[in-house]
Amino acid sequence: MQSDWLLLLPIIIFAAAGCMIFCIGACRHSDSSAFLFGLAITSCLAAGLTAIFLQHGRVNFAGQLNIDAFSRFYTVLFSVITIIVLLFSFQYARARDFGGDEFYGIILFAAAGMVIIASAIHWLLFFLGLEMLSICLYIIIAIRREDDQAVEAAIKYFIVGAVASAFLAFGIAMLYAATGTLDIVRSLTSSTQGGNSYLRLLALCLILVGLGFKISLVPFHLWTPDVYQGAPAPVTAFLATGSKVAVFTVFIRMAACGAAGAGHFFLPALWSMAALTMIIGNITALSQTSIKRLLAYSSIAQVGYMMMALLAVKQQGITAVIFYSVVYAVMDLGAFGTIGLLSPHAADLDRIEDYRGLGYSRPFEAALLTICLFSLAGLPTTAGFIGKFILFRAALAANFITLALIGLLTAIVSLYFYLKVVVVLYMRPAEKVPDIDASGGTAKAACLLVGILTFWLGLFPSPLLNLIARLAGLVIPHV
Repeated sequence: MQSDWLLLLPIIIFAAAGCMIFCIGACRHSDSSAFLFGLAITSCLAAGLTAIFLQHGRVNFAGQLNIDAFSRFYTVLFSVITIIVLLFSFQYARARDFGGDEFYGIILFAAAGMVIIASAIHWLLFFLGLEMLSICLYIIIAIRREDDQAVEAAIKYFIVGAVASAFLAFGIAMLYAATGTLDIVRSLTSSTQGGNSYLRLLALCLILVGLGFKISLVPFHLWTPDVYQGAPAPVTAFLATGSKVAVFTVFIRMAACGAAGAGHFFLPALWSMAALTMIIGNITALSQTSIKRLLAYSSIAQVGYMMMALLAVKQQGITAVIFYSVVYAVMDLGAFGTIGLLSPHAADLDRIEDYRGLGYSRPFEAALLTICLFSLAGLPTTAGFIGKFILFRAALAANFITLALIGLLTAIVSLYFYLKVVVVLYMRPAEKVPDIDASGGTAKAACLLVGILTFWLGLFPSPLLNLIARLAGLVIPHV
């Protein structure tokens, strides 16, 4: 039993390191941002390596957490996401006077919340992990208190998050009333009769609404462009990737269980929401003049693609979604992280026209932005191409031909607005080059890591796909 508790070390490391950073920041009066940054990076590495090298197997902690290969995989992924965000953030935050203990400590607590979400098999602990993550995000979105746009974005996200949490809380309470259990698997697969059956369906509807807000699923997406535009660029990268990937882990569990339970009742609604999310995300992005809002609608569309594959549970849809969640995280981290590197201190460079000619004045950062945009568009040799191919293959195998056709057409439409940014970067001369500091070593390391991952996953996806295929069996034993 004592060795089983060691499997909780990643969560403990994140939380303990966050507390340590707060204490050091409170005691040291000199500039300690470099030391705190190093401590945060070390903590993420320790948590990820711990998840990899600790004993294998499946351990259930009092019916609350399930520490298995699935949760350890996502622990490693969240560690990598957090490391890349920290690398992009170090110079950015230091130059804008918020690179202190609050920022680094809260980032680590958010990472702990994501690991709890991925490991939770009990609705109460899932809710606590989600609230832990959400509260951290409310704070770091508004961490530049002198930035009115960031504060406004934090308030909007807080209000929407509170509404989503209310839907989730009511849904979980109703699900408990209908099934008599808060275990995620049993509450979704247990047989109910009469009024309890309708109560369970209502509960699942409320839970779906709450989770839909969190991942920007249409029609619960309206907050996304405003919040992404107002938040600091590295924070937007963390919000767009870590939080959405974490919430998708519970969608994966629900889809796996729902395929044997109440899933057929929600199939038409989920089909419609996936289609609308792909259509609205891509079509609305066409008219955007703000690069952050463009990428916000792009992230909405990416959620639609993943929901499309999630419907194909029995046709390797779970494998496709897990793989694409990794690909999506890498692509969006690179895109939003590069925006921060190309921005002056006063505010993030947001208008697409302001990027005119930066492909020549800042070739390294512009090249990474271009690579990430090509990957988001799904062009060959990038991770996005392989990811979309696997998503569409799963949808077609499940006979969702119309939905796959909608996804394919919207993906073709998306080429226009992704390439529009590339045209501005390289094919239009700069009228006035913004005053931007050179990227530091940490930022260049982040760019290099994202670039390598983008091409490695695009050219050599088999090792990761084979690993994910084995993980998928852990969450769909009864499908």
